[in-house]
Amino acid sequence: MSGDNQEWLTTLRTQIDQIDLDIQLLITQRAKIANEVANSKVRNKAGGVFYRPEREAQVLRAVKERNKGPLSDETLVSLFKEIMSACLAQQKPLNVAYLGPEGTFSEMATYRFFGHAIKALPETSIDQVFAEVEAGVADFGVVPVENSTEGAVNNTLDMFLSSPLKICGELDLPIHHHLMSKCESLNDLKVIFSHRQSLAQCRMWLKNNIPHAETVAVSSNAEAARKASYTEHAAAIAGESAAAMYGLELLYSDIEDRPDNATRFLIIGQQLLAKSGFDKTSIMVSAKDEAGVLFHILKPLNDQGVSMTRIESRPSKQGRWEYVFFIDLEGHVEDDNIATAIRHMKRFTEHLKVLGSYPKSV
Repeated sequence: MSGDNQEWLTTLRTQIDQIDLDIQLLITQRAKIANEVANSKVRNKAGGVFYRPEREAQVLRAVKERNKGPLSDETLVSLFKEIMSACLAQQKPLNVAYLGPEGTFSEMATYRFFGHAIKALPETSIDQVFAEVEAGVADFGVVPVENSTEGAVNNTLDMFLSSPLKICGELDLPIHHHLMSKCESLNDLKVIFSHRQSLAQCRMWLKNNIPHAETVAVSSNAEAARKASYTEHAAAIAGESAAAMYGLELLYSDIEDRPDNATRFLIIGQQLLAKSGFDKTSIMVSAKDEAGVLFHILKPLNDQGVSMTRIESRPSKQGRWEYVFFIDLEGHVEDDNIATAIRHMKRFTEHLKVLGSYPKSV
């Protein structure tokens, strides 16, 4: 290496060292101010609500808008997410319940949304996630609600029939499935363990590549990896982190049938959020038993120019052939057009419940 080039590298490294120092000082300053904000909320009896998802969404959107490269939007958002998570944890780390065990996509979604400076609480079922948040053991919960390939997660929707909890956020998580095993060849495999949703999302790949293997649905992908770790001639379909956790080798990566496969997760809590500027509203309605009732329920949305992004129906659990509808709308429940539409919709419903207005996934 020439002397001039070595001198140039030394100059660049000195600049990086100075920038690192500036970054550290600014993060420290941010943490001190965040601590002052938290203390102010305590003094003003703000109910201990230190974490505001709508405020965080505004900050992260601003990060994306300012970004001119070379780092990607996703990378910068992740960095700022961790900074905010660490600053928030100065007072008390958030307790966040999720559908466990460790090594699941739900755990990945939890850390992706809240950062790593939290206390993550793996639960055995979606029902238990709701129960922990309702009891105040967890500040928030993370539950899957739909997959882009396989559709709605009915258990999550059904929990809203009786739960008082609100939707406080959402996260769209790209899902990549990996085949992992202690075997070295596909020909050695006799059984494939995975969650039923994951088996469905990899249906064609399995048919084309391992048609001789039996597929067995288990409670989670992490449980699948655990079972594959001690079962002969077995493999699991799971996220990459599960392979290291249970001592398995990755045989094939990204075996999902659709490359755009993603799961939408909901953040549930006890807060009804203020506007963030780019929001969604979820409502649940039970229809009266009248001809054309669904048309009359949805017509006010059209009249008020409200965009409906999703509708799902589920049995109401109240009577045979009685249904409730879960509807997602563009905007916040405090927006004039949504408030007016909901007021008119109530004329044709037995019950209408606002599940929450929350920031769109950043």
